[in-house]
Amino acid sequence: MADDTKETTARHRRVHLANERTFLAWIRTSISIMAFGFVVEKFSLFVRQFTAFLGKQAAPPPPGYSAIFGIILVALGALIGVLAYFRYKTVERQIRTDTFMPSKLLSVLLALSVVVIGLFLVLYLIHTL
Repeated sequence: MADDTKETTARHRRVHLANERTFLAWIRTSISIMAFGFVVEKFSLFVRQFTAFLGKQAAPPPPGYSAIFGIILVALGALIGVLAYFRYKTVERQIRTDTFMPSKLLSVLLALSVVVIGLFLVLYLIHTL
């Protein structure tokens, strides 16, 4: 009987640690999205300065696109981080009560984000041609 309790406790410990690793992976993803948003926002400033340095008269694309898109990416990264925390706590509670139910909210949000980011970048690059 004691061996069964030790085995169950060890199994739950491994499951809790896996849940924590998943949470940390989501946090890394959200930080990456926020960093990418920061880079996108600052890229238009770099292009404007570089153009001025070269003395070119050609104006770069309007700066509003990069700034708005960068801010949206930073906000999206923060949202994913918050949702990851709530999902972590929900899964932790489900593990304790042995009622785990998978959720697709974060996965769908991330997949849609990647598609939207890709489409925006393609449109942005086409606009700069």
